[in-house]
Amino acid sequence: MKYLRINMSDLSYREETVPHDRLLLGGRALTSQILLDEVPPTCHPLGPHNKVIIANGVLTGSLASSAERTSIGAKSPLTGGTKESNAGGTAGLKMGRLGYRAIIIEGIRDDYQVVVIDKNGVRFEPADELLGLRVSQSAQILMNKYGTQVGISLIGVSGEMRMNTAAVTNLDKDGSPTRFYGRGGLGAVWGSKGVKAIILDDSDIERNKPMDRERFMDGMKNYAQALRENPATSKLYPELGTSAMVRTTNRLGALPTRNFSTGSFEQHENISGETMREMILERGGEGSTTHACMPGCAIRCSNIFPDEQGKKVTTPIEYENIGLLGSNLGIGNLDQVVELNLLCNELCVDTIEIGAAIGVAMQAGIASFGDFEAAKNMLLALEKGEPLGRIIGGGAVMVGKIYGERRVPAVKGQGMPAYEPRGIKGLGVTFATSPQGADHTAGMTIRAQVDHRSPEGQVKLSYDAQHISVIVDSLGICYMASGAIFGKDNFRHIVNLVSGYIGQEITEEDIRAMARKCLRDEHLFNKAAGFTKADDRLPEYMYLEENPAAGTKFDVKDEELDEIGVTSVSDHDR
Repeated sequence: MKYLRINMSDLSYREETVPHDRLLLGGRALTSQILLDEVPPTCHPLGPHNKVIIANGVLTGSLASSAERTSIGAKSPLTGGTKESNAGGTAGLKMGRLGYRAIIIEGIRDDYQVVVIDKNGVRFEPADELLGLRVSQSAQILMNKYGTQVGISLIGVSGEMRMNTAAVTNLDKDGSPTRFYGRGGLGAVWGSKGVKAIILDDSDIERNKPMDRERFMDGMKNYAQALRENPATSKLYPELGTSAMVRTTNRLGALPTRNFSTGSFEQHENISGETMREMILERGGEGSTTHACMPGCAIRCSNIFPDEQGKKVTTPIEYENIGLLGSNLGIGNLDQVVELNLLCNELCVDTIEIGAAIGVAMQAGIASFGDFEAAKNMLLALEKGEPLGRIIGGGAVMVGKIYGERRVPAVKGQGMPAYEPRGIKGLGVTFATSPQGADHTAGMTIRAQVDHRSPEGQVKLSYDAQHISVIVDSLGICYMASGAIFGKDNFRHIVNLVSGYIGQEITEEDIRAMARKCLRDEHLFNKAAGFTKADDRLPEYMYLEENPAAGTKFDVKDEELDEIGVTSVSDHDR
């Protein structure tokens, strides 16, 4: 296993062998470690000292079910701190077959290149013909040139303009460029490096083989059985995907509505997962209620949404898209939510951050809640680089500053995902204290059997959930599998998978220690970048104003948040 370092300033590259003591470092744990070791925390995110780290999970490339995910890490232009974003698709599998645990992109340049990686090394080709296009157009041009069997990661016009909302996307197994590293503006960092796309060509390369096949296959068999026996991974996710959460959060008073002013939406049934499933089945054609974004995924929690004629519109429509582009904007028409989602995909922007930004703009009176055409026009202005579009493309906090709006649902500069934290306080703790900024994937607590509106015990709940998130992101496993993995006594099967794949004796404690160290590394980076305990807080208005649907304010004590936030680490922890 190797690291590949690419210097975009002089278009050079070199390979390094992964040290034996770092074989357990993959995904988020690896991006955060390299960021702390090699990137000055106070550097400009778009400058020459920042780096893009693309890191496969430890199991990525193994073809274990739901374990082909990859992380991208860098200093975030949105938060100013450490950032990791995680995605599925085919790029991780191709990268693993090429023998790379990580690709580290250094330097900056003004023109754009397509970076082609194959068994012969790396070459650079001008990307001029791709500039200014929507990502589906760019992806088709690349597939026409390099073939449909390669892995492709690319940015869109938002990354070219280096917007804080710019994402990076992978192709899914069907060639659709819709598997996004969405959060933190990492597409802007790609843009600063002059990287338009990366081609991963694994032609004529044998499939990866586990170092201890017998142990790996034992782990694989039992892990697959755990996925089949878990009700969520065997039935709920394949049928409804993440959109099943709409009814749940609305019932808890935690479905963000009209810029997080409340937690229930009177039209939530129109945009629920159950309604979406009925629409897809009724329209038929190219639509599908279940779909795998990665080769060999047994969960298949994705979907393909069709129009009234049964023609594919886009994939996937997930809970976050529905919450931020639907109820948060006061839009209760699912076809309109899907159209906004499609535009976000084509411009390669983070749907969460864009939904939060438009919500703040509506709160500030730039448009009325429920005005679909106004929201659509903001995205079209973003595509053209017009002033309002650049403001929206800057994210929720930028919109609030420019238009003088104090109700901005963001932490550490990053817009909140679709969970109103006054209704689900464990997630409020995660939003406040995660080094990643407001991010549900950094520590999900909604499935815990607790009183979500009570402040009691929420810090411990979030602390444990944050470690679970690091584990799955670092191993390359989809978070949707976490319920099956951490239920009963199933985690030992993952230990066998990892030990058998890398050929080292790994224990459960080794993996948990890796997660603890990762969080320490991320807090240390943020602390060195200037973060203080003031950054580990929710927006002031959420402490002062009640969420009417939940009947609560956010009231977890500051001193409890400080126990797991940036002030919980000191320099000697490094």
